Amino acid sequence: MTDGLWCIFCACVDQASVGVVQQWGRFQRLAGPGFHFLNPLAGECLAGVLSTRVSSLDVRIETKTKDNVFVQLLCSIQYRVIKENADDAFYELQNPQEQIRAYVFDVVRAHVPRMSLDELFEQKGEVAKAVSEELEKVMGAYGYNIEQILMVDIIPDASVRKAMNEINAAQRLQLASVYKGEAEKILLVKKAEAEAEAKYLGGVGIAKQRQAITEGLRENILNISNSVSGTSAKEVMDLIMVTQYFDTIKELGNSSKNTTVFIPHGPGHVKDISDQIRDGMMEASSSNLGH
Repeated sequence: MTDGLWCIFCACVDQASVGVVQQWGRFQRLAGPGFHFLNPLAGECLAGVLSTRVSSLDVRIETKTKDNVFVQLLCSIQYRVIKENADDAFYELQNPQEQIRAYVFDVVRAHVPRMSLDELFEQKGEVAKAVSEELEKVMGAYGYNIEQILMVDIIPDASVRKAMNEINAAQRLQLASVYKGEAEKILLVKKAEAEAEAKYLGGVGIAKQRQAITEGLRENILNISNSVSGTSAKEVMDLIMVTQYFDTIKELGNSSKNTTVFIPHGPGHVKDISDQIRDGMMEASSSNLGH
């Protein structure tokens, strides 16, 4: 409640304010913003001035939810005096803020205990709506209009907040583990597919290489048999295997790696090797014909 500028004969009411004029101690009329003449001889005086601006009141309420969690709710109530009913606001309530605070406590403590903590966070707008409806019904009779009610914050007990954070962190870690496992699974599958493809391509390459070697040996045998009269295919094959044998020994000797390989060497051993290779080829051919 604020006072305008006034003296015994006149009064000035500020903008966004309304004055209350009394006559012999009894309400007479409301005075809007501007300059007003008063007749003190007739008992007129300016009893007081009310602001019609929107006022804000913060109320902190501590209560308990349905699942026995103590919480603090911070409500912000925005209200203003109704110009047409300013006389009710002036005469009926001595301390409107305490009256509003009492009704907010009553409504919040009637609704919140019927809700769990999760429901309270999800439906805090419903709590604010219930408080607004109750205040509008009650405070309207006293010349006040409730503009808006905001449920600014919901603050659970510190131990509950810590537990909630730990649950949230555990859920996120579990989700991260699932994603990590799926990623590792995909990597293993792709690696196995790549290895299978590499082995397949390697096998195709070896088969083609052996086919090329076979074709080359066959052409060499035919060329030598045709060029040198009196030579048989067996003798040419022996000559080629001996040549391949010495080429292999040469490559082992030129290798940069310090690896020692012990192999039997000598004319007799070379003949044994050629016989073993020939026997193996014959056995493989016989096996193929049998199947």
